[in-house]
Amino acid sequence: MYSRRRRGYFLLMGGCLVLFISAWAFVRLWSVPAAVGMCLVAMIIPPIAAVVGNRRGPEDRWWDDPSGDKKSDEWWDELDGKKRR
Repeated sequence: MYSRRRRGYFLLMGGCLVLFISAWAFVRLWSVPAAVGMCLVAMIIPPIAAVVGNRRGPEDRWWDDPSGDKKSDEWWDELDGKKRR
């Protein structure tokens, strides 16, 4: 699960770098508006990459893990409407 999220993050950020660098290294020589458009697309990718890198999969248990304190876990389960088995 972690490697899948990390791979997705690095693919998106790599694409962002390719867009940005190629826009001002090559594309600007033929079309400045296209280079600006590529930079605008590259500007949107990092927040999406952060979401992809930090999203919680169905098999992940980040907030649902018991803390080890029986009384605290019972209290949180009661607030969440869960029954501990």
